[in-house]
Amino acid sequence: MKKFNLFKEIITAKKSEVIQAINSGKTFGINYMGEIKNPPYAEKEVLIFEGKHIAKPVSALTPPTPVKVADVFGKNYQIVEDDDRVLIKAFSNWQELIALNTPRSSYDDTTADGVAEFSNKALENIGWLATEFNINYRNIVEEMEEKCEGITLCIEQEEPQYQFSGLGFIFNDEEAEKIVFEFAKKHVQHMIDTHEDFKKELLTDDEEEAAKFFGLL
Repeated sequence: MKKFNLFKEIITAKKSEVIQAINSGKTFGINYMGEIKNPPYAEKEVLIFEGKHIAKPVSALTPPTPVKVADVFGKNYQIVEDDDRVLIKAFSNWQELIALNTPRSSYDDTTADGVAEFSNKALENIGWLATEFNINYRNIVEEMEEKCEGITLCIEQEEPQYQFSGLGFIFNDEEAEKIVFEFAKKHVQHMIDTHEDFKKELLTDDEEEAAKFFGLL
């Protein structure tokens, strides 16, 4: 999975497309690749902005004035208009982006408690059963981030102290399910083979159910 760190990334959008979306008066989004998107969004769309511009009424005494792109984005964005491009820094709007993107994310790693569940039911079932053998969700997330296709939309910085907050988007759920299943199965087998507390004859009902799920009993 690719890490998309909003502290470092500058999103580049086509100025003509941004102006067109603004002038439409309709809600639009901009994804992490700088593409204009309209709702309903794709299942795993990763947005760095959503909004719309409502034009103020005009009269003969108050002729229309050109819309300032930065005003549409608001104070939590840094905007630079560069010829035919709009350059966007979005990290200051992180809290709003969490709320915007969480419904489409595969997992939420934005709190101090870490990842608590996966939105994909099959992955969640694997993760839940794997915990019986001391595999936690962080172990699974690290495996997915190393081997799966997707995006971790995050803010990450080292100084003045380490800070990380992120949302994970897995682009191929079926691939992720296979990778995570094999990862968990291998770990469960290792625990059964090497740990006294997980000998087959000593397994609890829940541990036995998990071992059967992974095809080890």
